[in-house]
Amino acid sequence: MRDMTKRVRTSLLEVAYEDRGRPQAEPVILVHGFPDDIRTWDGVVAPLVDAGYRTLTPFLRGFGPTRFLEKTALRSGQLAALGQDVIEFADALGIERFTLVGHDWGARAAYIVAASWPERVRGLIALSVGYGTSTPRDRLSYDQARAYWYQWYFGLERGRVALEQDRRGLCRWLWSTWSPDWHFDEATFETTARSFDNPDFVEVSIHSYRHRWGDAPGDHRYDGIEARIAGLPRIGVATTVLHGADDGATFPETSAGKEQHFTGPYDRRVIDSVGHFVQRERPHAVVDAVLAQMRP
Repeated sequence: MRDMTKRVRTSLLEVAYEDRGRPQAEPVILVHGFPDDIRTWDGVVAPLVDAGYRTLTPFLRGFGPTRFLEKTALRSGQLAALGQDVIEFADALGIERFTLVGHDWGARAAYIVAASWPERVRGLIALSVGYGTSTPRDRLSYDQARAYWYQWYFGLERGRVALEQDRRGLCRWLWSTWSPDWHFDEATFETTARSFDNPDFVEVSIHSYRHRWGDAPGDHRYDGIEARIAGLPRIGVATTVLHGADDGATFPETSAGKEQHFTGPYDRRVIDSVGHFVQRERPHAVVDAVLAQMRP
């Protein structure tokens, strides 16, 4: 495949991304999660471009060719930083308003963007994650806590070392357990796993989970965003949530009952026989959700 990667600078990053479709077309920004990269959107991007839209798929900080500009910058993986990255990415490209699609980390970042900069977001499609979940004040079921074992593991030095020394083995295992009925081949995994060779992958990933559960300080430049989102501000952006019924990472019940946090149109769908990677396992469901918002 011909390398389509472009790069743009934000305040902290040189963000690598792919840009497909006509530059003048309505933009859709698609944000991947952990452990994944922009190839996760391949089954979604082509139909959206064929339908006349422009797609932009950035590599998150710590993934693929995206790099920090300064060696001394904190390799923060906190969700507020990821949300700020999305806005700065759009700013750098001169994109004022866009539809936002996020999966996993990308969904959490997308909620932050929609809550903090609603005037920028035409519509939100969140995959595999409900709004305002996975915080230190959450009460988790024991089954969900068990499914989050890797997050507790990453809180230990032993977990950090495991990710450092066997990032492919650990991440491949996560893929297979999170989507038990999705039988990906080695080439599919390896194409994405190259993004885990980013020199900041481990540090960003470990910090993300430690900060999420209150076990690591954040970057003070995001204190304002952290303060705003701590109160779970209601979201007025039209929102669709898609969650796999067989998600082995974040169980579908965790995204249920969130309607009170949304003042705009809100729809949640649980998709049978799908695990954590909705966009890989059932890309047409994601495409349909985007088109439904783009063509009300």
